Amino acid sequence: MSAHIRAGLCSVTFRQLSADAVVDAAVAAGLESIEWGSGEGEHVSLGDDAAATRIGERTRSAGLVVASLGGYYRCGDNETIEPLLDAARAIGAPRVRVWAGRVGSADADEAERARTTARLRNAVDLATARGIEVALEYHGHTLTDTPDSARELLAAVDRPQLSSYWQPTQGADDQAAIAELDAVAPWVSTLHVFSWWPTAERLRLSGRSELWRRVFARAASLPRITDALIEFVPNDDPALLSAESETLRRWLRESAGAQPQ
Repeated sequence: MSAHIRAGLCSVTFRQLSADAVVDAAVAAGLESIEWGSGEGEHVSLGDDAAATRIGERTRSAGLVVASLGGYYRCGDNETIEPLLDAARAIGAPRVRVWAGRVGSADADEAERARTTARLRNAVDLATARGIEVALEYHGHTLTDTPDSARELLAAVDRPQLSSYWQPTQGADDQAAIAELDAVAPWVSTLHVFSWWPTAERLRLSGRSELWRRVFARAASLPRITDALIEFVPNDDPALLSAESETLRRWLRESAGAQPQ
């Protein structure tokens, strides 16, 4: 039987709300965890560890788990991961989410890949020394923009404390999306859940129910996955969260029930 996958929320879904309002919305929607976003315009300001501590305490006192801290560290020149790690420790996040550079795999030469790999490996080692894991955003215009490139990078860094998030590539049909998930499945620790179709048009989660049912059926056999996080809702409307949460939680219940005991 696979480990329980928590139904959660990315705080970036509701940048317009205060941190307290995000917590209240997640509780009201019956969710279990929150990935807090950090950086300019996000709920956690790097360098303000006292505020991060308060947000973490507020999250836990409401009965929620801090799933992770999302950041914008991109393994670039003159970047350091330490402020993100300080914030993660303050908020009580077991994992930070980072980005695999600023260049897509089709445009990255061998030198660029080598630089990003070395910086990412160093970042993972720094995080590991603090008891924090690192996960990569699975996203376009980075070295995780295709499953083959993502696999190559994860294997090259070669650290058990490094994992990957997964989300459907924009414009990918159901079959292509599932194939991408299968390709990176051993490394996936978190799912970003949203329904965009045919490209970046935001639908309700039920708009791609066939895809997500297949995703969760697959995810139920992957014990490394800890959270399925709602990331976007149409028009950034908090009033939609409870219904979207029920859809997500129903899919998770269905997939768990389909697994052998």
